[in-house]
Amino acid sequence: MAKTVITYGTFDMFHIGHLNILKRAKALGDKLIVGVTSEDYDRSRGKLNVVQSLEERIQTIKELDFVDKVIVEKHKNQKQVDIKKHQVNEFVIGDDWLGKFDYLKEYCTVIYLPRTDGISSTLLRESIENVKVGIIGAGRIAKRFIEESKFVNNMEVHSIMSRNMKNVKIFLQDNNILYGFDKLNAFLDSDITAVYIASPHEFHYVQAKAALDAGKHVLCEKPATLDAEQLLELINIAKSKNLVFLEAMKTAFFPAFTKLIEELQNGAIGDIKEVRATFTKLVDDKNSREWQETYGGATNELASYPLLLAQKVLPQIKTTNFYDNIKNGLDSSNMIISTHKDGSFSIATVGIGLKSEGCAVISGTKGYVYIPAPWWLTKDFYFRFEDPNKEFSFHYNFEGDGLRYEISEFISLIKRGKIESTRLLFEDMIEINKVISSYNKYRTNKDSQ
Repeated sequence: MAKTVITYGTFDMFHIGHLNILKRAKALGDKLIVGVTSEDYDRSRGKLNVVQSLEERIQTIKELDFVDKVIVEKHKNQKQVDIKKHQVNEFVIGDDWLGKFDYLKEYCTVIYLPRTDGISSTLLRESIENVKVGIIGAGRIAKRFIEESKFVNNMEVHSIMSRNMKNVKIFLQDNNILYGFDKLNAFLDSDITAVYIASPHEFHYVQAKAALDAGKHVLCEKPATLDAEQLLELINIAKSKNLVFLEAMKTAFFPAFTKLIEELQNGAIGDIKEVRATFTKLVDDKNSREWQETYGGATNELASYPLLLAQKVLPQIKTTNFYDNIKNGLDSSNMIISTHKDGSFSIATVGIGLKSEGCAVISGTKGYVYIPAPWWLTKDFYFRFEDPNKEFSFHYNFEGDGLRYEISEFISLIKRGKIESTRLLFEDMIEINKVISSYNKYRTNKDSQ
């Protein structure tokens, strides 16, 4: 009988070591199946530094004439499923995984092959020139960015810019960064490739526009602008200059969130009729940016996330109504109720002056999904049905506070020459921003009455 061999890997930046192990694997049998790990699976196990896209890596393996079949590995329990499905006789992997896959001996023979000395994808990635990132802003989120960026290869934080030179000097000393600026033009003229904007909301548009005009890729904290027309302008500039312009909406880049959206788009709960998501946090410091007049408030601070969930699974919004609680000229809470073009609706509840259960529920014609609090730091989600025997759930590991996933996406786009993320499309950013922009106009008109 023909003997089937299977092996798995990321196969990023394909090199002689990959070729050697695949050839030796094929020599052990008659048919070779190669599993190429998906980006989301790699990210779920902390591998954030893959340079090539899944499509590029699959194509490289397919072009090897001794490989008989290529499959995509999407989750950690897939190996035993594939072994049974394809009637595999031997599982082969590099000896740097020695002992890790002995549990598969229940299903087939497990063989660990020696790696080729002196070559690895890690070494090749380290030889790639780093993306030099400059940060605008010296507040809480900028400090978190520094810590999370340490887990992403092929980038370095080059400089910091803030309007207050005293803050710049403190930030440089505390975070071991060499260059600091208090003037935007000087900052943009420095040796940076990309900019991360973590300044107060009211400065995002001007700073992002200046950075794009200067030929810099931009990762901008949400909301990127407080006016929908301004966001469209920034996106058009980025397109015209072939630059990345990405909103820092971290939930969009989590492996668990990507898997959730995939399952829903594949009809796991039928047609989706309702999305309810709540995001609240108590902000007691009245001097914080959340309570700054005009540009603060619960909607500007938090609404992007529940609106993202609805945007990803429902058609375009038809109408939106706001039910806010105004305190000192700002919305301390808001319930945003939207109807969508297919008759479905979404409810986004946000608050900085109240606390509520931060869960999300997505309801469909066959069942529903429950995402426990804090749903925006997506780790677990549960598919529930009329028949409890059909229920299932997903669990993903979650590293750090989540910023490393959006940073990884930003750097990957730059390295691959892409300007738009498939996880957060320009269209997604535009539709979410329309609601926030609409609320700011609504609140302004309401205050003037």
